[in-house]
Amino acid sequence: MRFVLVHGAWHFGELWEPVRGYLEAAGHEVHTPTAGGLRAGDDMDVDLRGSVAPIAAYIREHDLTNCVLVGHSWGGYLISRIAIDLPERLRRLVYFAAYVPRHGNSLADELPPHLRSALGALAEQAGDGSVVIPFHMWREHFFSDGTIEHAWEIYEKLRPQPYRTLVDKADMTGWERVPPAFSYINPSEDNDIPQGEWARHPRLSSRLGVFRLVGMPGSHEVLLTNPELTAQKLIEAGRE
Repeated sequence: MRFVLVHGAWHFGELWEPVRGYLEAAGHEVHTPTAGGLRAGDDMDVDLRGSVAPIAAYIREHDLTNCVLVGHSWGGYLISRIAIDLPERLRRLVYFAAYVPRHGNSLADELPPHLRSALGALAEQAGDGSVVIPFHMWREHFFSDGTIEHAWEIYEKLRPQPYRTLVDKADMTGWERVPPAFSYINPSEDNDIPQGEWARHPRLSSRLGVFRLVGMPGSHEVLLTNPELTAQKLIEAGRE
């Protein structure tokens, strides 16, 4: 299979490297572009389309077709836009602990009120158009199944997230053109949004209609804490 792996907020393409290694060892082709606003030197004043642009350009420039397009977390917004713009290049969309956008809703709109308020406060605190996640939130909500040492190692690599990309409203015009081949990977200990009524699955995953559900143990950052299992689940999610 040909995988295009799209990262989530505060991440960048190279953080997929452990997963990439296992996928390539299993004989698959892997691409890990970085979204606009998260590349070195990028401006923080970027919206969702600006974040999507470098990834879409990468797919075109490398003439990638028959792709399994994977979006982790916030990356669900990016792969949805790419799928609308480049439907002929895709074989399947895989939402990995990801947001499934609704037309006119931003990522912030999908958060419980206390997290929405916290996001806005963090942006105000940064004062430069970015949001930086505090370590205690990273450790407890995102990286709960890794060691404290590993949590710090990855945290120090994270990049500021452009705030506009989290409050920009999704434009899903043209979604009907997207090939209806969807998978949703649901890590059972994913708690970056509290489990229960606000959990992404099944609240957001159900927006896909008919889709393949792939379960796995692990936190929101299981791609980093257990890359071998993540690779196995991506293969399961991407297969015909």
